[in-house]
Amino acid sequence: MPKPIRRHRVATALLGLAVAAATGHAAWAQKKYDTGATDTEIKIGNIVPYSGPASAYGVVGKAMAAVFKKVNDDGGINGRKINFISYDDAYSPPKAVEQARKLVESDEVLFLFGTLGTASNTAIQKYLNAKKVPQLFVATGATKWNDPKAFPWTMGWLPSYQSESRIYAKYLLKEKPGTKVAVLYQNDDMGKDYLKGLEDGFASDPARVVAKESYEVAEPTIDSHVVRLKSSNPDVIIFFTTPKFGAQAIKKLGEMNWKPVTIVSNVSASTATVMRPAGLDNAQGVISAAYAKDASDPQWKDDAGMKAFDELLAKYMPDTNRVDASAMTGYNMATTMVEVLRRCGDDLTRANVMKQAASLKQFPQGGLLPGVTLSTGPNDFQPIEQLQLMQFKGERWQLFGDVISGEVGGN
Repeated sequence: MPKPIRRHRVATALLGLAVAAATGHAAWAQKKYDTGATDTEIKIGNIVPYSGPASAYGVVGKAMAAVFKKVNDDGGINGRKINFISYDDAYSPPKAVEQARKLVESDEVLFLFGTLGTASNTAIQKYLNAKKVPQLFVATGATKWNDPKAFPWTMGWLPSYQSESRIYAKYLLKEKPGTKVAVLYQNDDMGKDYLKGLEDGFASDPARVVAKESYEVAEPTIDSHVVRLKSSNPDVIIFFTTPKFGAQAIKKLGEMNWKPVTIVSNVSASTATVMRPAGLDNAQGVISAAYAKDASDPQWKDDAGMKAFDELLAKYMPDTNRVDASAMTGYNMATTMVEVLRRCGDDLTRANVMKQAASLKQFPQGGLLPGVTLSTGPNDFQPIEQLQLMQFKGERWQLFGDVISGEVGGN
């Protein structure tokens, strides 16, 4: 009798395994939702300065909305339509807090995406992390967004300001040895982040920086700061500003007939909102860095990524100036967000959204420069770290040099 009993036990065990496997498969296939997601909808919150001193960035939010509208028109993501709720905070941190609470507690969004501004995101970071609501792909390059241990629900997207400014330091050390540098920076976390990266880049020769001026975002003009910097007689002047002030600064250089080597931060490199308002004559020779394709650059005329961008603008944003870099920024960020949501499948929990966002491996994107990809991991919440230097000539930016990393020790 022992053999039949053994066969019965084996058969029972196999049956148990089959049931367990079937149950496991059913559990795997089961749809999972947190607040803000259903069988038909994914609710996304956003905060952008459509008014106030940084209103030029409003195009970022409009481009994001256009991408999501196209996705909805094409059938949505895994059958679900995106409900994109975007509010104005006028670049004011207290207003950002008010809008974030409204999005989470009244609108009940699944997560916040692409919220813009270092000060505004700083003001809402602790609140969102306490609520375990993703603060995903923030539209600011502050280094603090790459801190998954302290803030596991906050993730950056833009190249970090410190990485970018270290690239400028590398360039000046190599190509402009011995030159004296003056810096104008916005007196907030953004400007200070840029300044720190530059000073870190000049660690081997800190005396290169001979003057530093900060300005407040509430100031109507920064002309007096530029005048004061000239008195230090620098060879190079660097503007770590937002678009309105970047245009003012470059224009002031022209009015003073002062022609130092001039560098502007990537966030103030828009042809439409900075270089043209500053005056094309004044903008000649200005240096910056890019990670995304410039719509005014003819080398991308037949590029598939640029064609997709132009088609989106033609249908959903026909009144937008295509050379406004903010439009490309919003387009690229929203395209990344769509990819993450597609990877989420039917598991639209906040935890899985963060998990998928932290699982991008050299993800290529049509609007990024060749050689620039997005990569994240559980301990790396900074998707982009590569940029390429560029110089303004004629009516557009022209790239030069190689795509390089601004990370410490990066090439």
